[in-house]
Amino acid sequence: MSYKVRFSLFFIAVILFNLASNFAHPVTPTVIQNLHLHDYMFGVALAAMMFTNFLLSPFWGKLNVYISSRLSLLICCSGYGIAQVWFAYATTEAMIVLARMFAGMFVGGIFVSFLTYIVNVGRPEDQGRYLTYSATIKSVAGAFGYLVGGVIGELSVKLAFLVQAGTLIAVGVIFFLICLPDGKAGLREIPAGQLVREANPFQAFIDSKKFMNTAFALLFAVNILTNFSNTAFDQAFNYYLKDVLGLTSSYNGLIKAAVGLISFVANMSLCLWIIAKTETKRSLSMIVAACTITALGTVISTNIGIFIAFSVIVYAGYSVSVPVLQNMIANLADPAQKNLVMGFFNATQSLGSIIGSLTAGFIYSLHEKLPFVCTCAVYGVGFLVCLAYLMRSRRAERA
Repeated sequence: MSYKVRFSLFFIAVILFNLASNFAHPVTPTVIQNLHLHDYMFGVALAAMMFTNFLLSPFWGKLNVYISSRLSLLICCSGYGIAQVWFAYATTEAMIVLARMFAGMFVGGIFVSFLTYIVNVGRPEDQGRYLTYSATIKSVAGAFGYLVGGVIGELSVKLAFLVQAGTLIAVGVIFFLICLPDGKAGLREIPAGQLVREANPFQAFIDSKKFMNTAFALLFAVNILTNFSNTAFDQAFNYYLKDVLGLTSSYNGLIKAAVGLISFVANMSLCLWIIAKTETKRSLSMIVAACTITALGTVISTNIGIFIAFSVIVYAGYSVSVPVLQNMIANLADPAQKNLVMGFFNATQSLGSIIGSLTAGFIYSLHEKLPFVCTCAVYGVGFLVCLAYLMRSRRAERA
């Protein structure tokens, strides 16, 4: 199988995964309301998953050196599928939190493995483009996954979870069959003591000192802040549609499909142009500034149509920012440290999502518009950090 064919099949599998991973999101508000749980559970449930995702992402990045990305994908997609069956039959807040935490143990491994496979197997001249494809697929296919899940959820909420679980497991098998082995060593070659140390998830964070510097710290801070903002906005938006506007899961899916289409066009044109033709650190500042302004629009708008229009632009802005930031971090990383850096990138995404999800869940209970105010404020801080990184880079260039 040729290099191009293999990567084409890889990205088809990535599309299927990102479709399936979002089947349950549009029906989750219905689950919470049908079980008469607290409103804040929409934020707590995602935060529980993101917590274990955050904790284990650097670990998966390191483990992929030994077991290969394709084996990680088989294990993690299967584990995620099992977790969603658990979620489908959960009836209490505690059961939902535990199911979500179990899912997060594997979700981090999937996204880290996407990144490590691209940087390990992709040709140097293709890596930036392939990383952009991966981030674009996550936004676009994820949005259409909302549509499919929303339509299935109109028939049966549990069916949406079960179709999701079956698809995730099948995709794990596909990844294992089509991906090349990219591990640099074997588990049998590692002394037992070293394996125990490697299995300590906190060790991966400690090891970040091997590559961490001011530039990385600022970029990871931007990553945390933009993911905080996007997750807080997304979780509140989904619940707002059901709770305040009274829209069913299929409407949620249709809106997200529109987001996906716009994000696809933006990423395949604007994003690739930004990476290839512009000073990315300056462009990133402008993108985050645009997200700040349009998030403010969702706060002050009273018309439903205008509110949704601003929301779509907020989503599209975030989808463009991800591959730009991802490419900046990948280019800054030393080749020997790329697995660890990309694992840390995914971990900081999760950290932002944890805080954003919890914040949105709890402040929504005070007022349904507060999460949108918070989104605007945190995007504003992210813009200031982008400016700090830009000014630092300019000083370094003049030195």
